[in-house]
Amino acid sequence: MDKRNALVLQLELVWWAITAIVVYAVLYPIHQAMQVWPFQAWNIGFIIALITLSRYIFLLPHTFIANRQVLKIGLLLLMFPLTFAFISGLNGFMTYVEEHTWDDLTGHLPGKSKLATESYIWSEMLFFGSGCIIAAPVFAARLMRSIWTTRNRGEA
Repeated sequence: MDKRNALVLQLELVWWAITAIVVYAVLYPIHQAMQVWPFQAWNIGFIIALITLSRYIFLLPHTFIANRQVLKIGLLLLMFPLTFAFISGLNGFMTYVEEHTWDDLTGHLPGKSKLATESYIWSEMLFFGSGCIIAAPVFAARLMRSIWTTRNRGEA
């Protein structure tokens, strides 16, 4: 493994560690307040996807996929169904809250804590969910630009 690949791998590992810390920090208040969180998988997926896609949008030439055209094409094609999956997941959360209210999830909490927890969950789910819905097509456009410039100019 040459020096550049080793540095790219180290950078990738650092970013995954930062992502894990952010996931833990965002979900910690929810786990402290609630006994059951049925949207935990979607929540973790939203956080990981937003951080990873945003990172790849801006730092694509410094990642391991920078010169792998076939992988970029595969990721480009994956972004379309992934966008719709993110929309479905966020819609499922919003529909659940509207139909069942918050009582099933936060009914055991006292007044101020209940409202604060509900507000926190609503805000962070909308932030990370809508961020993913926006980041996936932007990443697809970035991949398309990268594929074009690599093919026609020899740049990443």
